[in-house]
Amino acid sequence: MTSLIELTPEEVAEGLAAGEILLIDVREPYEFACERIPGAFLYPLSTFEPAAMPAGDGRRVVLSCCAGRRSFMAAQLCHAAGMPVNTHLEGGLKAWKAAGLKTVRIDPASGRVMAD
Repeated sequence: MTSLIELTPEEVAEGLAAGEILLIDVREPYEFACERIPGAFLYPLSTFEPAAMPAGDGRRVVLSCCAGRRSFMAAQLCHAAGMPVNTHLEGGLKAWKAAGLKTVRIDPASGRVMAD
């Protein structure tokens, strides 16, 4: 595999704000429903098909998960399928939150968006 590019949470946040990154979250739907990075798209690793993954449309595709392991695995699957996706959020959602960046959280009891 070509070398994996790891972006910091700050780099991903800047890229999202500038419209330069398409963030693909490879966690499972229940994880994504509970908490996610604003602007991320869900594409679970359990059903991951690199050829069916959304195109970046001029944006860099960046993979993310909870801590970085599943996004690394997704990048390996992309490489094996000949897709030029080799970038992920280093440390995943945990690193994003540790950096003090906002998330979207849903209260499972009420379905309401919770303040961060």
